[in-house]
Amino acid sequence: MIGVTETEGDCAEWTFPARPGSVRGARHAVRDALHGWGLDAMVGDLVVLLVSELVTNSLRYTSGPIGVRVVRPCPDGDGPGAAAVGEGLLVEVSDPLPDPPTARTAGPDDEGGRGLQLVACSARRWGTRRGKSGKTVWFELALSG
Repeated sequence: MIGVTETEGDCAEWTFPARPGSVRGARHAVRDALHGWGLDAMVGDLVVLLVSELVTNSLRYTSGPIGVRVVRPCPDGDGPGAAAVGEGLLVEVSDPLPDPPTARTAGPDDEGGRGLQLVACSARRWGTRRGKSGKTVWFELALSG
């Protein structure tokens, strides 16, 4: 991990180097944050899977740092989570490459090409946006009451 930007309150952010061990580091960091927030293990497992896929995608195409940000909704309707996501958990993976990811159709024997399909099928909403120095792929998951 290059740095921990924030892990308190309703938002947790990390920056990872573009190397293979960072996928494991991102999974552990996100799982620990979600556990600390008391979120359901099934939601946590899904978030960790999708983060793993998106960090792996970033790793394949960039040599720069990879950012991971998780924002939970605020129960009182105030704070960064409330403004950002309303009722869902927002997850963002950023890298310095400005090109948006391209969804592929993976064949039954292909070992890759399913990451964005998993995100699209699992998330309530998802998308990409360009930033000043790269792009962010984000998704939102519904949290059960």
